[in-house]
Amino acid sequence: MSVPIMHGGGISAAAAAFGGRPEDWLDLSTGINPCPAALPDIPAESWHRLPDKYLVQSAVAAARDYYRSGDLLPLPVPGTQSVIQLLPRLVEPGGRVAIVSPTYGEYEKAFRSAGFIVDAIDGIGAVDDRHALAVVVNPNNPDGQSYKPDELAALHDRLKGQGGCLVVDEAFGDAEPNLSLVPLASRLSNLVIFRSFGKFFGLAGLRLGFVVTASDMRERFEDWLGPWAVSGPALSIAASLLRSDTAPIIRRIAERQNALEGVLKGAGLETTGGTRLFSLVVDSRAGRIHTHLCRHHILVRKFDYAPEWLRFGLPPDFAADNRLVVALESFDG
Repeated sequence: MSVPIMHGGGISAAAAAFGGRPEDWLDLSTGINPCPAALPDIPAESWHRLPDKYLVQSAVAAARDYYRSGDLLPLPVPGTQSVIQLLPRLVEPGGRVAIVSPTYGEYEKAFRSAGFIVDAIDGIGAVDDRHALAVVVNPNNPDGQSYKPDELAALHDRLKGQGGCLVVDEAFGDAEPNLSLVPLASRLSNLVIFRSFGKFFGLAGLRLGFVVTASDMRERFEDWLGPWAVSGPALSIAASLLRSDTAPIIRRIAERQNALEGVLKGAGLETTGGTRLFSLVVDSRAGRIHTHLCRHHILVRKFDYAPEWLRFGLPPDFAADNRLVVALESFDG
């Protein structure tokens, strides 16, 4: 049995270790919009009936326009984690996989668990002719490294030329649409793009994502997931919010990001990476800072493979900013 990967969001475990009720903790350990979009009205039949074709088509059309996928119809999936588990099926036995690292750990786990050799590489230039598939998270979690669409398109063409496939995870791409490869995807046949719904809209509990890929690959994922993979309420919410004006969400995220940067700078912590939804701090005292914040019932993300790293998610409001300020001010190093 593989060892579970440590992720953000472990409030219950933190509360068990440091006390307090989970609901009283300030969770800054995830990269999720802390100011969720207002839920639209959900028709009663979305709860009552299995998701009908019209509901799926409505969500798909909204996703196509929102992600700018053109002729490609995004496939709704029950969270992108569900399709990460399926990726090993795209590679022939004995194939070698490259993952631009460090990044979201479930990619490596999925391929290693399926018996593949995985090369953790530090950039797309390290993908070579041994690789049957490459994974790039763009922008990356946790360091925010990013690539331009034309760079990734060139990587796709190189992999396709050797019979390989490119997987691009754009989970943190909503606030940075200029980085998205989706508008070019219709001409890239050996490409799979993952988009997360819950991070940007602040609705991670909905467990919803989309896969943008060529029609033959889309059919394979759809077949592997089986019927009614995504719930009716999730499809209904997606159809509404993906057609809504997201400018206020982007502005609010920017306000919260600026506030977090101010708090970290005021505490003498240097931000060395991140995305619109989190900041990465590198500090030799990271372990002690993490423990100190836990004692104040504030959870940030630490990394077993990089003990000097801490990832801070966005505080939801001024009160949370101040709570973090007070806790950091009392840290004596």
